[in-house]
Amino acid sequence: MTISEPLRDPLSLFNVEGKVAIITGASGAFGRACALTLASLGAKLVLASGSKDELDAVAAEVAEVARHGSTAITLVRRPDTLEDAEAIRDATLAEFGRIDQLVIASGYNKAGFIQEQPLDEWQTVMDANVRAPWLMAKAVGAWWIDNEVRGKMLLMSSVRGRHGNYSGYTGYCTSKGATDSLTRVLATEWAKYGITVNAIAPTVFRSKLTAWMWSDDEVGQATRKRSLSRIPLGRLGEPEDLMGMALYLLSPASDFCTGQIMYVDGGYTAG
Repeated sequence: MTISEPLRDPLSLFNVEGKVAIITGASGAFGRACALTLASLGAKLVLASGSKDELDAVAAEVAEVARHGSTAITLVRRPDTLEDAEAIRDATLAEFGRIDQLVIASGYNKAGFIQEQPLDEWQTVMDANVRAPWLMAKAVGAWWIDNEVRGKMLLMSSVRGRHGNYSGYTGYCTSKGATDSLTRVLATEWAKYGITVNAIAPTVFRSKLTAWMWSDDEVGQATRKRSLSRIPLGRLGEPEDLMGMALYLLSPASDFCTGQIMYVDGGYTAG
């Protein structure tokens, strides 16, 4: 029996050298982790975010770890409209000539109980977590299909797409449930083109949005204790915990994996 090349060299399945990736929300914890991972393995990156200072800081870190010809450009832009999404896509094509991977890492939460929360706050969460990813997927997916590129798309979900929360998360939980559905339906729609679409769904992990949970004040300690009580591995997540799964889903190793919500949650959803 012939031994295939991947069986001879399993690490070749994780080769992303020379691949071109767009990362939206690149200044956030997940976007930063993906950028550093891909840059260290030779990918070419377009880092998009609405914050120039934070984006420049991530770009500097990316330059520090870049290997094997990796390079990156930055775009101070969010996919708030189809025009924005297409502009991010077109800037990538102008710089690198192609797109292989799309990482939609942006996200937002504004907690509020439904009987109290203004509609515009709820809508802002939905726009950031559902509308913007849909627009970015539309812009890049259309180019992939027209150019017969077998692209890989990775979205950011949450355990809150599956489980509710008692802290006024009707916007966030609803939006992440929509992220899960978007992942599955795009995976089935685009499978015939060889495009894979998957999502990572973490529990609480360290980021700008959750920094208060690591604080020593009463609210932070109480929330952290409550969260830890649900995680069998006994700790909250770090951005580094997401990097292995992200690399898998963006590399040839996951070519037969699509439409999956991959829980990186310390066992939260198992119990």
